[in-house]
Order: sequence, then structure tokens, then C-alpha cells
Amino acid sequence: MRHTFSNTLSYILVTSGATIGFGATWRFPYLVGENGGGAYVLVFIIAMFVIGIPMILAENVIGRRAHKNALDAYDPKYQRKNFSKFWKIVGVMGLLGAYGIIAYYMVLGGWVFTYIFNIIFGNLDLSTEITKQATQEFYKENIEYNPLMISFYTIIFVALNYLVLVRGISDGIEKAMRFLMPLLFICLIGVVLRNITLEGASEGIKFYLYPDFNKINAGLFIAVLGQVFFALSLGFAVMITLSSFLNKQENMVKTALLTATINTIVAILAGFMIFPSLFTFGLEPDSGPRLVFEVLPIVFSKMHFGSLVALTFFTLLLVAAFTTSITLYEPLVTTMQEKLKLSRKKATFWVLFVTFLLGNLPCILAYGSLRELRILGKNIFDAFDFISGNIFFVLTALLASIFVGWVLKEDAKKELSNGFSNKKVINIWFFYVKFIVPIIIVIIFYNGIFK
Repeated sequence: MRHTFSNTLSYILVTSGATIGFGATWRFPYLVGENGGGAYVLVFIIAMFVIGIPMILAENVIGRRAHKNALDAYDPKYQRKNFSKFWKIVGVMGLLGAYGIIAYYMVLGGWVFTYIFNIIFGNLDLSTEITKQATQEFYKENIEYNPLMISFYTIIFVALNYLVLVRGISDGIEKAMRFLMPLLFICLIGVVLRNITLEGASEGIKFYLYPDFNKINAGLFIAVLGQVFFALSLGFAVMITLSSFLNKQENMVKTALLTATINTIVAILAGFMIFPSLFTFGLEPDSGPRLVFEVLPIVFSKMHFGSLVALTFFTLLLVAAFTTSITLYEPLVTTMQEKLKLSRKKATFWVLFVTFLLGNLPCILAYGSLRELRILGKNIFDAFDFISGNIFFVLTALLASIFVGWVLKEDAKKELSNGFSNKKVINIWFFYVKFIVPIIIVIIFYNGIFK
């Protein structure tokens, strides 16, 4: 008998944790800074409900109907329907996408650990003002040119994931989320309150919340849609795997709405952690991916109790990353456990060991001995990000929507109706997933590859 989540709250906490990671707390703020502030935020909120919720439901239907791992979720046997076994390749692509994200994601966790420990032990002293040159030098010396130390911290991060994953869904992931999600919100609210009470914070809030409608165009919509997929872990086999542990009476429409809403709230709050303080101290918001690691330490050094605020902020990042990483591993662990008939302990060990050896380690060395190695013109770290984020997850999501609309057909609507009785909403969702969503995803894919 397959385990199911003990209650609705547990499932929502786990799925919210899966979506509240670096996508919401690191990637979203720097994309806002690069794309004109409030305009990006407005379009993001719209896109979350236009594309995010329908796709969560599509993947939920696939997962719960099969009650199996991400690979078997596309098997005719477990979907109880006659169709080509070719569809199992979609499950393979989802698992490859999850592996690709984990490859560099765990290394980012190692980076955050590096900042936390260096702040604690005073090697990154934020009690007095520091310069941009100082933060850049710290980044180079401790991130780019210190693969041994990053390997050590990444292994710690991987080991923490192992301790939770080895206990399974009920005793491991569920229990961890009940502790981690409240901790995340406490840290989040603490840093936000400190930032919005700074003198001069109003300019940053204005930049963040007031949209410049001249900046809203088709290109911005496409960029935001890509972020929505990343933020909600769509196309990584995560939602399919988690929903396979749902009972048949669960209202998936309600859980999808709550998951998308919580993700949106956290992403927006993450901006309040950053932009008020940037404008208060006259720093530019468009610093890209290094905004968190090179610019924010300068901000913290200018605040009263800056070291404490910085420590809280990086702890928040680590917790957010952790809630996502354990769910990114889960599709791989569940698949290995069920397909190879391994114990949970063995499946977890081999997944984490192999992904470290063939994923995390190459990404760490991308800034060291493998610096000159290029894939598609990018170093290994960026190549994992690009291939998984712009190819695998988009194509997997596209095929998942086609699978629901053109293969499962009426069975998809029946599955969604378990726990939700509004046929009009179900029919609108089905039409949208069948005809509209694939077109949107194709546009996102084209933009990600050729633009």
C-alpha cells in the first residue's frame, strides 16, 4: 500500500516548500531588478494564475491518477488507458530535468553555507561598512577560487538532505516541512520589517510596486512565464511525484490555488527584503544573479545590527533552498526505489552520491580546474542551468499538457472531479490545458532557446 500525505495541510506545506526555493528568494528579486521593478511584479502575479495553476493541476492529475513514480506515471498500465509506451520518455525527461537542477542547486546551497559560516566566525565582517570591491574579492576568494571549501559545504548540504529523505514522505519530508516552513516565514518577516523601516525605503518600495506600463510588452510576458515554471518546479517531475502520494478525495483545485498563492506571497515579500535597502543606500538594483552575494552584503554592512540581519537573510535562503532540494531529489529517489526495488535507504544514498559525483562536483569545478570547459558556450554550472531550465523542463511541461489534453482526455477531467465538483471550472481548465497552454509553452521554449 502506497503512503499518502497525512492531511491537506501537510501536502500544502510540502508543495509550498517545493516551490519556495532560490526561485522565489534569489532568482525572482534579481529578475525584478533587471526588468524594471513593478512591471515585472505585476506580470508575474498575472502569469502565476494564468499559466501556473493550470499546469500544477495538469501535473497533479497525472501523478495522482497513476499513484506511481514519475516514470511509471506515463505508463499505460498505471494510467489504466491504452496509449503508446513512447510517453514514458516524458517521465525520463522530467527526471533528467530534476537531476540538472540539483546539479547546480546544491552548490548554491554550499555558497550560502559559506556566507553563513564566514559571517558567524567574522571572516566576513559586516559590523562596519564594506565596499563593492571587498564583496567581489570575498566572492572570488571563497566561491570561485576555493573549490575545496565549497565542496565541503555542499557535502554538508547534501548530508542534511539525506537525513530527511531517508525517512520517507511521512516521517521525513512532512515532519521537516512542519518545522522549516514556519522558520522560513519568521526569518522572512524579520528581514522585511528591518528593510521597510529604513529611512529612504519608500523609493525602493515605489520602484518595486509601481509598474511602469511602458515596460510591459510581449518579451516581458515571455520572460515572466519562464520564471513561473521555474518557481513552481513545473516540468521537473516534482509535482507529479508529490501528487502521487495524494488521496483520491483531496481537492486538487484548492491545493493548487494555495500553492500558487503562497509562492507568489513569498516571492513578493522577498523583494521587500532587498529593494528598500538598495535604494536607501544608493545601490543599483540591476546587478543580476550576484545581487545577493556581492551587493546585499554592502547593504547589510550599512545597517544597525547588519551582521545579525545578514545572518538571518542567508539562513532564510538556506532554509528555502532546503525545502526545495529535498523535493527535487524525491522524484529520483522514488523512481529508483520503485523501479529497482531498493530500500529507501539505498535509493536515497545512490541518488545523492551519483548526483554529487556527476553533477555537484563538476559544477563546483566549473570555476576551478574545469574553468575552460564549455558546453553550448557556457561553463558547466551555467550549462546545467540552461539545459535543464530552458530545454528539459519546458519540453516536459509541454508534453505533460498534451498528454492530459489529448491522451487522458475525459479521464483527466474525472480525476480532477474527485474532491472538486464544479464541472464548469473543470471544462474551462481542460480546454485551456488542451489548446492554450501548449501554445504558450512553445513560445516560452522558442524565446529561451533562440532569444
